[in-house]
Amino acid sequence: MSNPGESNTTLIENRAQLVEVLARGCKPQEEWRIGTEHEKFGFRLPARARGELKPFAPPAYEPEGIGALLAALEGPEWQAIRDDGHLIGLKGAGVHKGRSISLEPAGQFELSGAPVRTLQETEQEMIAHFQQITGPARELGLGFAPLGFQPLWAREAMPWMPKSRYAIMRRYMPTVGRRGLDMMTRTCTVQVNLDFSSETDMARKMRVSLALQPLITAFMANSPFAEGKPTGRLSNRAYIWLDTDNQRSGQPTFFFEEGFGFERYVDWALDVPMYFVNRDGRNIDAAGCSFRKWLDGVEQEPLAGLRPTVGDFEDHLTTLFPDVRLKQFLEMRGADAGRPDMMVAQSAFWVGLLYDPDVLAEVERVVKEQPWLTYQSLAELVVEQAMDAPFPGGLRALAKRILELAEQGLQKRGYGEEYYLAPLYEIADGAKTQAERWLERYHGVWQGDVRHIFREADISL
Repeated sequence: MSNPGESNTTLIENRAQLVEVLARGCKPQEEWRIGTEHEKFGFRLPARARGELKPFAPPAYEPEGIGALLAALEGPEWQAIRDDGHLIGLKGAGVHKGRSISLEPAGQFELSGAPVRTLQETEQEMIAHFQQITGPARELGLGFAPLGFQPLWAREAMPWMPKSRYAIMRRYMPTVGRRGLDMMTRTCTVQVNLDFSSETDMARKMRVSLALQPLITAFMANSPFAEGKPTGRLSNRAYIWLDTDNQRSGQPTFFFEEGFGFERYVDWALDVPMYFVNRDGRNIDAAGCSFRKWLDGVEQEPLAGLRPTVGDFEDHLTTLFPDVRLKQFLEMRGADAGRPDMMVAQSAFWVGLLYDPDVLAEVERVVKEQPWLTYQSLAELVVEQAMDAPFPGGLRALAKRILELAEQGLQKRGYGEEYYLAPLYEIADGAKTQAERWLERYHGVWQGDVRHIFREADISL
């Protein structure tokens, strides 16, 4: 999220300006980079939980909580991002330039990585981040676990961070879906952001990666619990997204159609209801308003007296949640947060498939062996069954074919990155997903006590 006040204030005079917002993302292949974002749940370490602080409870913003951790990290190389006076994020400078730390609604701690050239750099950045936060977190009695869904605490027990856009979403979400507040407070994801060279390249990557999001959801399934018990689902995070806000999420059918491009994405975005607009560093509640009507001059009470700017449209793009999101890059959004090696593997999977034109063409041929509807249906099936979900010829067979192509793509890059796919190959060959491993431990050595997951998943151990 950008720092309030930094938005482009150019008034929108025509639709072409909005198309240009997306088209500015086109880059020559030599400038393509990898940006990885990952979230994790904070929890109170039992040894430091005292008074009203419960062991493994999600830390509030204050006292001795997420706000204090941000304050401990703030310095010359991590500059404050504030919202109505509250420290709600950090922008990297110096050696951390291009990175940012932000808070999800219930304090899920997120690193948005810098655009880097290789997966080795992605891995190093992730490790450095975990090491950086461990000391200050331990001083505050906090641990952090990258899991897809909060395994223990009910929605009512989750704190809310003092970010004004989240207050707007908190009010609006229950009007458009049953699980939006769970998405906000009880999910964590890992995503990789990748570049494109042209509108045609973007559209091909969009169609291929959107079709394969259910496969990566299955590979990365890491959220089998809710409120201390198994849910019967291996990715409860993906389940939550099935009824969050279907006007702005999922796999819109027209994304798969020939002729999809920047203009059609803009048209879709204009018809997705708004959340907010920012003026003078303050977010104005415009939830439910139409950006298209605003652009056409139709009066809408929350927007009275305001004219839409390019920055408003760029902000609006951040409130769209399809499984693959288009901004000036493509965001792969189908994975649960998980073990560090799995999160880097997810980045490796997409880089290998999408960053070599010949491999991309072959992936497209494989994907088109099935109708798009098959992949849209698969998105619901993998929620419960992950790699055992029904698919023509078997999902593991598809996984192996796709992984071989991803490996070819990485080999052709010449950076020696292929080994990052190893955890995914193991699962394709029949190994348990992260979720299935947790369930095995829950029914075995944990003896039905899910609290053990926090210690075993803690990134500092």
